[in-house]
Amino acid sequence: MKHSMIKTLIITFLILFSSFIQAATTQEKRMNDATDVLDQILRIPEQAVPPALLSRAYAIAVFPNVRKAGVIIGIRRGKGIIVVRNDDNTWSNPSFLTLTGGSLGLQLGAQSTDTILVFKTRKGVDGISNGKLTLGADASIAAGPIGRHTAAATDLRFNAEIYSYSRSRGLFFGASLEGATLTMDRRSNAIYYNSSSITPDQIFSATGNAAPNSANTFVQTLSAQTHSLPLQPSLESQTGEKSEEARTYRLSDIFAPKYDEDEVILEYK
Repeated sequence: MKHSMIKTLIITFLILFSSFIQAATTQEKRMNDATDVLDQILRIPEQAVPPALLSRAYAIAVFPNVRKAGVIIGIRRGKGIIVVRNDDNTWSNPSFLTLTGGSLGLQLGAQSTDTILVFKTRKGVDGISNGKLTLGADASIAAGPIGRHTAAATDLRFNAEIYSYSRSRGLFFGASLEGATLTMDRRSNAIYYNSSSITPDQIFSATGNAAPNSANTFVQTLSAQTHSLPLQPSLESQTGEKSEEARTYRLSDIFAPKYDEDEVILEYK
């Protein structure tokens, strides 16, 4: 009886341990796949995200192998990672996240694409960390421009909060993901960073467990392509709010009726 219990405990432990190893391997593979996608896309500037947009990026998400399938009603699902830019222009440790969405229309079959999202402000990332972010509803999204000369040639102002790109069969193009939902993959974070209580904020601020080597490789790959770019101010502050500047107003512009005397100038922020 005693030997039987010990044998059962050993078998249970081995099953749980093998499941953990398999899960950890899954997260490592996703991280490595994201690194490969990022490296291949950014390696050819003429066919990639414009430097003018990268220099404005607050965060970048990479989803390798996003699958879309359906008949009339389509379903899109993918798992990826996201990093945010630190105050010193370095990139944070990656957090895992999930993309899901649907589409309605004439469609048949299945396809797989690699997807990159470029976030211009912190607002969208905070939305994901706090629960979920619906693209197009909670944050504006647009198909991203392609190539290093695109922004200059078209005088783009990058007014959207998020820009999306997809690669299919070797072709890289701006793609619309309006209606798709982004959520943090907390289970994958817990497995990858070996902490059941780790939060996205702890990952981004590097206050949780140390990042595995595969995470460092992803960050190094991104840094190699962005460290030499001059950091450009976003059209909005990183909090997603309009940036405030000192402005000069006349009191007569604020209060009524207007005064005939010499007007006092008021400066405030």
